Parts: sequence; structure tokens; C-alpha cells
Amino acid sequence: MRQPTHTARWLVVLAAVIAVGAWLDAQPAKRPLSYDVYNGWKSIQGTRVSKDGAWLVYTLAAQEGDGELVVRNLKTGSERRQARGQGALITADDAFVVFTIVPAKADVDKAKKEKQKPEDQPKNGLGIMNLASGDVFTAERVKSFKVAKDSGRFVAYLLEKPLAKPAAEAKKETEAKKEPEEKKEPEAKKEEPAAGDKPKPKEKKKDPGTELVVRELAGGSEARIGEVTDYVWSDDGAWLAYAVSSDAKTPEKDGAFVRQMSDGDTKILLAGLGHYKGLTFDEKGSQLAFLSDRDLYKEDPAGWKLYHWTTAATAAVELASTATTGMPAGMMPSDNGTIGFSKDGGRLFFGCGRIPEPEKPEDAPESVKVDIWHWRDPELQPMQKVRAEQERKRTYTAVIHLKDKRVVALADPDVPSISRNEDDTVVMGSSNIPYRQLVSWDMGYQDYYIVSAQDGSRKKFLERSPHAAQLSPGGTHVVWFDANEADWFAYRVSDGKVVNLTEKVTVPLVDETWDTPDLPRPYGVAGWTEGDKTVLIYDRFDIWEVKPDGTGLRSLTNGAGRAGKIVFRYQDLDPDERAILSTQPLLLRAIDDTTKASGFYRGSFAGVAPAKLIMLDKSVGAPTKAKSADVLLVTAQRFEEFPDLWLTDGRFSKLARVTDANPQQAEFIWGRSELIDYRNSDGKLLRAILTKPEDFDPAKKYPLMVYIYEELSSGLHRYTAPAPGTSINMARYVSNGYVILQPDIVYDVGFPGESAFKCVIPAVQKVVDMGFIDPARIGIQGHSWGGYQITYLITRTDIFRAVQAGASVSNMVSAYGGIRWGSGMSRAFQYERTQSRIGGPPWSKELEFFENSPIFWVEKVNTPYLSIHNDEDDAVPWYQGIEFFSALRRLGKEAYMFNYNTEKHGLRQRENQKHWTIHQDEFFDHFLLGKPKPEWMEKGVPYLERERRDVGSFYERK
Repeated sequence: MRQPTHTARWLVVLAAVIAVGAWLDAQPAKRPLSYDVYNGWKSIQGTRVSKDGAWLVYTLAAQEGDGELVVRNLKTGSERRQARGQGALITADDAFVVFTIVPAKADVDKAKKEKQKPEDQPKNGLGIMNLASGDVFTAERVKSFKVAKDSGRFVAYLLEKPLAKPAAEAKKETEAKKEPEEKKEPEAKKEEPAAGDKPKPKEKKKDPGTELVVRELAGGSEARIGEVTDYVWSDDGAWLAYAVSSDAKTPEKDGAFVRQMSDGDTKILLAGLGHYKGLTFDEKGSQLAFLSDRDLYKEDPAGWKLYHWTTAATAAVELASTATTGMPAGMMPSDNGTIGFSKDGGRLFFGCGRIPEPEKPEDAPESVKVDIWHWRDPELQPMQKVRAEQERKRTYTAVIHLKDKRVVALADPDVPSISRNEDDTVVMGSSNIPYRQLVSWDMGYQDYYIVSAQDGSRKKFLERSPHAAQLSPGGTHVVWFDANEADWFAYRVSDGKVVNLTEKVTVPLVDETWDTPDLPRPYGVAGWTEGDKTVLIYDRFDIWEVKPDGTGLRSLTNGAGRAGKIVFRYQDLDPDERAILSTQPLLLRAIDDTTKASGFYRGSFAGVAPAKLIMLDKSVGAPTKAKSADVLLVTAQRFEEFPDLWLTDGRFSKLARVTDANPQQAEFIWGRSELIDYRNSDGKLLRAILTKPEDFDPAKKYPLMVYIYEELSSGLHRYTAPAPGTSINMARYVSNGYVILQPDIVYDVGFPGESAFKCVIPAVQKVVDMGFIDPARIGIQGHSWGGYQITYLITRTDIFRAVQAGASVSNMVSAYGGIRWGSGMSRAFQYERTQSRIGGPPWSKELEFFENSPIFWVEKVNTPYLSIHNDEDDAVPWYQGIEFFSALRRLGKEAYMFNYNTEKHGLRQRENQKHWTIHQDEFFDHFLLGKPKPEWMEKGVPYLERERRDVGSFYERK
């Protein structure tokens, strides 16, 4: 055959190039992100996979608007979708999907606009999808639903109260029922109570329940039970227990009941006027416990009793009350506690609470509203106030030995917390009572005890520990990290012997990058092997195995993690399995500490290095595994790649994407992130994330936006969805022509501001030296700790054209004595021991507090300053923002501060997020992109005019 000439080949290539060029010209050009696409950007929520691995269920949720439930056949790829479905679960037999159907957003908005009563507003519904046929059953106005853990035969769902009749119709019916009016006698004058008479107590009110529907999933037959308030299935679905609360006309219907599902037979466990709560089956479904105030309902205050029923009994029997032997004095079984059977069903754990005080009568005088602060109070008054409701409802764990009905108190006000395990013959108690004051300026500490479930006796084995102790699953040992020795220790419960487990480990077991004044934290424990044989302990990279007597220490990962700078962590695939099976291979999540690539390795107990299964230049999420099949689902994300779901197997032999949540992303300019190295002013090698637009041209000059907090480089592959918020949206900024820099910051104790300066400025200079940044157009943004560092930086440098520092501390002296109103805690601990890194109080670190407070150097600021600090900030007192803004204003320097009334540390209301996002972007776009100065910056917004601004429509217009 004759070969084509050189000219002919050239013509073929030319034609191909022309064809490709024509195809490219035909493609729509990508455009920058705009605000109108934010609402419809999707997220994947509530991922479920069937036991057999055949079905995937998830909700595709919009930021604002109606989402949908997606049910996908993983074998065929076919999908079924249900509008507004969420909160789905798959029945144990893999035959049905049961889910909530939320109301349409338009209907909810309409009801709120019309100011409908909450009970008349649109309510959730229920959906049941038959996976074989695709048929969907729906029910309206459903409060909740439950299916048995190990059975797919029935679903029970509780309805809302029926809707009230329309006002006109109700009025007509009322008028029709009216009797002819008779002449009314004048009302008798109410008698005043005589002196010394007891005030009349308030009349008790009890809300009736609503209708419970029990539906057979396959056949569709239903049984309906009236006035139900609570219900629960046994795990095997053989029994349904429920509580009934009637209206005032039929109080005799109140009670606790069980329904045997094989024949529908119903038993009355306990009946009579009162409340019935806390229905709890044991694992086998052979016994039930619950609480009731029936016998004490009419007393003030009412009291609770604990009841017990077995499937062989005809009715429930009383187990515990205030009069029961072993019940702590002044306490009773409490409806605020939790009820739970031991694994073997022989013991019942419950919460005891203090007997409440009688309610004040309606005519009681008002009490004086005053807080009295005392220097010896264990907790400050604001902290007591935040925790007041929690303290009112505090319970203390007790146990009943069901064989002899013996009550044993395990916790009390001195040792208030109890941790249980699988064995439950011994439990672990903990107490922070002696150290509650210290948390204000130091750290949290605990004393730990071994407590016998047999008789309640306790033995203290650890004092003033800053790190939590952990009881082994079998209850044979406790392990903890000793901060002073920097080693892990084990306590043998049987004889109290203590051994150092890791004294022969030659690498650090605490955070090697720690740079705060408090004690460094350990990397933690992966878990225990079966039978409490060995415990697995982490260092920075590897996993160590050791027997609880201290013998057999070895690197389970054979040192491969540290050698390759790969962080190995155990990945649990079965949340129901408490022990790590030493007879099975280990799945290890792996992160390359250098590149931030991630994936999975296969480890073992054979003493060999882990074998790589998959590593991707992405952030790979924790897998979800089908219970009975070799089917796994993982997410994988990069800055430019949404974390869709990918299907694989236990070998990660291949990945197949099974979702495409945001196909519209292809229409927009996006960005790509990379790591760069730089040295801070002390010569320390650090890293930063540099994100460039996907159409980046190194010959151009770009504006640079810097975002800071602390160490950020681990988020190299984090995807950022376009959305309003408190901080800048990185996807929007890079799409609109910015380059973004996120440098790591390391700290010297006592010099947090200087440390930020020594890290951030060299990072900025490194990027400027690359040649594609316009040095006259550099901005920086950060919130909270990031905001503080920015406020400090602008007292030291004029490198930034504009800054936004949100919720920033400006005066460390006044901030030290402030309150974190969300928790009620003093802010002192933050300066002495944690993030603010001063290392002591102002009276011993005067210069450090002064030097690190931007307010004292405010006259050096020459940079336009924008801040957001809300009047109900629950972390950083908003007077910090006022101090700095007022000082800038006093000096005639350009400054703006936004205060969103009633908002806290970060914006939570979406309309406020929209409003702030636009104004923050306008601020930076003006200074860094050269866009016109907006009116609010030019003229301000007088207080009387603020409500005239149409925020919502303004957002949509943008």
C-alpha cells in the first residue's frame, strides 16, 4: 500500500487541529461564580448502604430550597428519587427504605409570613419505599418513626395532633350548638384566702398523646393506637412497647403497654393516671424497664418509680422508689437519667436524681433577682447559670441486680460520672469536683476510681489527671497517659498493679508540633484486641501494640509510618464491634504527611509493614461498609473536586463514582491548590497552601487574598462549596480572579502576635517574589484567633491594602478578665494555658500582655480595617471589637464594624450570612479589584435607616 506523503500527513494533522479548535469554540466559556448559584449548590447527607451492598441511599440537599432522597441500585445503576426525603434508613431485611418527607420550603415560608401558629404550620410526613417494586407509601403529619434494629417486618410512626378546623367553620359549629341564653346570675365574689391558709397549688396539666400507627411493611395492614407519647421496639421486632397519656376525660387509659407482634396481643404493664417514660428493652428483647409517676402523680412534687417486666410476666413490678433499700437518701429514680441493661441482662442501670422542691404557689412573692459572686465558688456565677438546667437535671448512676432486686448506688455528688463497659461487673468513676476552680485559669483535671457494681465500693487509682483514663472493654484494665512521664500506663483492676506500657518506646507519644503553654496531648489509643489481650497506641505516624502487663511491646506497623512520613490510623468498619479482632487484617487510614495524599493500607498482626491498597492525591474520607457484603463507599475530594461518593471493595481494587451532586460546577471558573515551602523569620521551614484560578496565567499580576488561623496546610485538598458565611468563600474569590494564600503559623509562648508576624509576612513575600502577584493589591482575612493576629499584624506592617478581622481580641488585659458567655467560663485559661499562649496572668506577664495587645499600638495602623463583632458573641466579648474600632475612629483612620444583633461568635442566620458576605466581598473587591466604592462605605448607614435596606433582594440582585 502506498504510504501518505509528508504533505498529506501534515494536512491530516491540520484538519484535526481545526476540528478540535472548532469544537472548543463551540463550548460555552466558563464564568466566575456569582451569588445567584449559591442556594442550589448541593451536599450529600445521611448516607446509608444496605446490608447486602445492593442499595445506596442518601439525601441530596440544597443550601436553600427543597432537597431529594436518592435511592440507587449499586448493581444496575438505576435510581429512584423522592422529593424532600431525608433521614432515611434501610430495614434489616434490605426490603424497604423508610424516611421523613419534610414540607416544601415555599409552604413553610408562606406559613411563617402569615404568622400561623406553630401547630398549624406544615409538618413532616413519612415515606416508605419498596425496593423491589419502587412503590412509595406516604403519610402526612408524622412526628417520628421507628423500625426494629434486626427486623424489617413493621414500622411504627407517631402522628401529629390533627389540624384544627378553619376558624370560620369552627365558629359556625359552635354557634349551631349554642343553647338559648338564660339570664345569668351575678358571679359570686371570689373569697380571699384567710390568714394562715396554705396557698392553693397550681392545677396539674398533662398533655395527651397522639395516634400511633403500626404498619406491616410488606402487606400494608395497619393497627392504630390512640394517645401515645412514647414507643420502642425490641431489637428483634417481636415486641412493641408504648406509653399512653389521655386527656382529662379518660385518665384511666393512661399506662404502659406491650404488643406482641406475632398475634397482636396487647398486655397492660401498668395503668393509671400519670406519666410513663424511658421504655427500654434489653438486647434479647426478653425484658423491659420504664419509669412512671402514677403512684405519686397528685403529690407536689410528683415522684418517679422504676418498673420492670419480663415476657413471661403478666404485668410490670416495681423495682425502685425513694423507699427502696439502697436508694441514696433524698434521691429517687429520675426521668432525666438513662436506663440500660447490662449485656448479659442481669443488671439494670438507671439514673437517680434529687427529689425536687415543691413548685411555688401562684401567689408567692417574687424573689430578688441577684447573683452573688463568692471567691471560693467552684465555678463562676455565669458558668453556674449556663449549667443551671443541666445541674437541675443531673442524675447519678445506680444499678439493680435483677436476681435479688438489690439497688446499689455507683455515683454520688462526690464522684458524679460513671463509665460502663461490656462486662459491667466493674465500672469506672470520675470526678472533677476538687479541681473545678482550676478550669478558669489552668486545665481540667479528674480523679478516677474503680467502682464495684456488686456493692458500690470504690478505689481511687489516679489523681489530678489532665488526660482521660479509658476502661478496657472487658473491664480488666484501665489505661491513661501520664503527662509528666510522657508515657502510657495500665492499671490492673484485679489487684491494683500499675505498669508503664511504653517506657521502651523511643519516639514521642505526644504531639511533636505542640506550641501552647499547657501540657502536650498524646496521639491516643486505637483500641483493644478481643479479650483485653493487647492495647494499640498511636505515635505521630505508627501504631504500637503492647500487652496490658507491659510485655510484648512492638511496632505493629513495623516503623513504616515514620520511615515514609505516613500517618497510620486504625479504621473501624463495624461500629457494633467494640474489640479489634487480632485474627483479622487491619484496615489503616493513611495520610502522607509531606504531600497530604491519603488512602488506605492493609495491616496485620504478623509484624510486617502495612501493604498499600490505594493512595490518591486527594482527601479520601472514612469508608461506609455494607454489613454483609464486600462493598465500601468512600468520598474523595480536592479543592476543585466535590466529595462525591465512590464505590469500591475491601481491596480498593477500583473506584467507581456513583454520585454527581453538582454537575453545574463545570460551568464555572474554579481553582487548584498546591503546597509551597517557605521559611519564617527564624529560619524554620513551614508550608502554605497556594490556590490559583484554573485559568491562571503566570504573566499576569493577580490580587492576593491571605487567610490565616494556625496550621492550615493539612486542608490542602479541602473542597469549598460556594456559600455565604462569616469568612471569605475561597471558591468565589479564586473564581473571581484572586490568588489565595493560607500559611502555617507556629508560635513561641509569650509572643503570639510576633509569632504570627514572623510567619505570615515571609509567606506573603515568598509568593510576591514568584512574580505574579501585584504587591499593591494584597488583602488578609481571618476570624476569632485569625482576627486577633490580623489586628496585631497591621500595627507592624503596611503590606496589606485592606484587612477584615472578625471577632478580634484587641486588648489582652481586658480580654483576660472577660467571660466566654457561651460556656460561662473565665477567659483566663486561654491566655495562661491555651490558644492565646501568653503563659501566665497579667500581673506576672505585664510586658507580654502589653506587647501583644493591638490597642496599645493602634496609632501605627494605616490599613483600611473591616470587622464583624456581634453583640451576643459567646466566645470573644464584643467590647473587644468596640475598643479597637473606637480607637481607630478617634484617630481618624478608615474603619468599619458590623454588628448583627443577637448573633453570636459566627453568623448562624442565613439571611445575615448573605448580607455580610456581600458587604465583605464589596470591601475587598473595591480595594483589590478596583471596583467602585459601595454606598455603605462612602456614606455609612444611619441607625434609623438600617431597616429600610432590602437585604434579601439585594443578595439576589448580586
